[in-house]
Amino acid sequence: MKILVVCLGNICRSPLAEGILKSKLPENFTVDSVGTISLHEGEHPDKRAIETAKKHDVDISKQRSRPISKTDFDEFDKIYCMDISVYEDVISMAKNEEQRRKISLFLEEAEIPENNYEVFDPYWSGLDGFEKVYALLEEASEKIKSKLLSNHHYYFLRCYF
Repeated sequence: MKILVVCLGNICRSPLAEGILKSKLPENFTVDSVGTISLHEGEHPDKRAIETAKKHDVDISKQRSRPISKTDFDEFDKIYCMDISVYEDVISMAKNEEQRRKISLFLEEAEIPENNYEVFDPYWSGLDGFEKVYALLEEASEKIKSKLLSNHHYYFLRCYF
């Protein structure tokens, strides 16, 4: 299974979510992150995001920002967005209903209704904002992991037995 996590610039929320999900899911899952804008293309995540992740034994320092592309809609099975604005941008890029069905809000998928299912952008905050986002993404990632592994196991059993 291939999972894509999307935020605005791909330097704060989505790199953290990518790192957390990678640390929780088995190796046969692929997790990547992108942004809806190319402003930070090629850059590493925000230093505060790297520091926060490192504090929790998650290394995101080697990630590089990239903008979402049309091929991502064919390549990935699930596309999780960090907020409604990002969701609307991603939905508008989808070329058909099949691609639109892959897209959801990260917190909605995790069934965490905080702030209308939106992960706030910590870019304009200090380390405390990044810590709050990390805790929220950690909780959501645990729920998403359980859901994905349950569905993945069911799919495996249905296909091979």
